Amino acid sequence: MMLATAAVRGLTRRSFSTSKVLSAQQLTVRDALNSALDEEMERDERVFLLGEEVAQYDGAYKVSRGLWKKYGDKRVIDTPITEMGFAGIAVGAAFAGLRPVCEFMTFNFSMQAIDQVINSAAKTFYMSAGTVNVPIVFRGPNGAAAGVGAQHSQCFGAWYSHCPGLKVISPYDSEDAKGLMKAAIRDPDPVVCLENEMLYGVGFPVSDQVLDKEFVLPIGKAKIMRPGKHITLVAHSKAVENALQAANELAGKGVECEVINLRSLRPLDTETIFKSVQKTHHLVTVEQGWPQSGIGSEICARIMEHETFFHLDAPVWRVTGVDVPMPYAKSLEAAALPQTHDVVTAVNKVLGIK
Repeated sequence: MMLATAAVRGLTRRSFSTSKVLSAQQLTVRDALNSALDEEMERDERVFLLGEEVAQYDGAYKVSRGLWKKYGDKRVIDTPITEMGFAGIAVGAAFAGLRPVCEFMTFNFSMQAIDQVINSAAKTFYMSAGTVNVPIVFRGPNGAAAGVGAQHSQCFGAWYSHCPGLKVISPYDSEDAKGLMKAAIRDPDPVVCLENEMLYGVGFPVSDQVLDKEFVLPIGKAKIMRPGKHITLVAHSKAVENALQAANELAGKGVECEVINLRSLRPLDTETIFKSVQKTHHLVTVEQGWPQSGIGSEICARIMEHETFFHLDAPVWRVTGVDVPMPYAKSLEAAALPQTHDVVTAVNKVLGIK
């Protein structure tokens, strides 16, 4: 009960407020995405943004703040509430050689447009024998927010990464957000960018390199956030925060966790995972999505099918969201999402620590 209460207290309240850069080397995820969009629109006149409230309202989460005033109606377009319609317009524009960025106010609403994402965007390059590229980005908040119920809290990482023809990125911090968004916009193929609403207002320290206009991260390459030798923790999006917090707590007990931020769900950087597990001999995966057929399940299968399996000294453990629709009650919502103490418990079980 005490753990649940602490978890609830630690949840960030939902906020639609704008954010400002805190210092020269501090950047929020919201501003990182905004600068990535701005820089790429400035660099390439074929890039344009469309979606609900992206223009005059500056975006539901203020990610597109200032872009309509700078680039005008033709390149920042407010759409009606019709995901199937404006996603179709965006895909058609990509067929014709433009580079649309299609915002879903939440990826839960992308279900209205999934035929356009899967059947039109993801499959056309293959079905045209490589003659028609579809350079489009589908972006928006994914997964759990706070107090928005079952229909607005789902993680679509496993859904979209299941589909050949799509690239799927899942940024955690400001460096991820800026570098991966710029890479997605420049990519010749459709990219799904799964952001997290709860991270938009979080500031992260960034280097001068990240602030540079030419900073781009490769899609399909994970990042080791913290080196360690006893166990590997693999996570994406907000679950990276849980993994890093657990690693900090466990370090105080002499357990050194290697924390991997996947950054990209498709393609999946198995090489980085394999190398880490061959060093630590133990693995825990962490994600906010449901357990069945999830990202952790895929990582388990890849390990099993590779010689890395023989380096394991214990079974792989998955830490996931609970296998239920998201409850509305705050206490139950906290219980349905993986918390830091869940990761610590999993590590202790894998390592046999009592």
